[in-house]
Amino acid sequence: MTNHQKRLSVPKSWPVERKTETFTAKAGAGPHGESGVPLVVVLRDVLGYVDDTSEAQYAINTDGVLVNGGSVGDVNRPIGMFDILAFPERDEHYRVFPDEGGRLGLTPIDADAADSKLSKVEDKTTVSGGRTQLNLHDGTNLIVEEDVYSGDDSIVVDNESNDVVAHFEYGEGALVTAVAGQHAGDIGRIDEISVQPGSADNTVYVETADGSFETVEQYVVVIDEQFVEDDADLPGDGE
Repeated sequence: MTNHQKRLSVPKSWPVERKTETFTAKAGAGPHGESGVPLVVVLRDVLGYVDDTSEAQYAINTDGVLVNGGSVGDVNRPIGMFDILAFPERDEHYRVFPDEGGRLGLTPIDADAADSKLSKVEDKTTVSGGRTQLNLHDGTNLIVEEDVYSGDDSIVVDNESNDVVAHFEYGEGALVTAVAGQHAGDIGRIDEISVQPGSADNTVYVETADGSFETVEQYVVVIDEQFVEDDADLPGDGE
């Protein structure tokens, strides 16, 4: 099995140039599925902190880069939406966040914000002992003691303890960001959720500081205000 991926066929969310070279690294097994970007691509092509795979391997072997608070062993470990990257020696921390066009970008954050990670609840199941398992957007899951969560809610999980430290409910009035589609990266509050019949995707109408947009339900994620720049306007501010 090849360790390389043709650039022209990478997912649109990958932050790589498609026509500069023929191949790039191939994501290994792990979270985020096919949309996950290999860590070496982030280190080399996005941040410019390494020149090649060998330097990337040295960085992870010496804990020069941490993902969601922990060490990693594979330079091709998939990196995706809302992951936290930390560089202890540089005292730098980033959250993976979609930018315009849906490509994954890196947002600088402070050290306190890097201690936990936001996740979208895709659905939930009941497991042995009657406990609730939350199935999250990146393919991971989490067992919780209280069944107070619904699909499309968001939770914040402490990287060290794996405890849920915040819960944001999905619904009208919730602060959300679009993570795919033509409005990827836009932030606003849900004004209306239009439930569609049958298997069609529900439509979400979002009010922003500059207007509004509509998108499908699967493209929005509930966030909290730490995702918003301090000087950014939000709908409802000043009212």
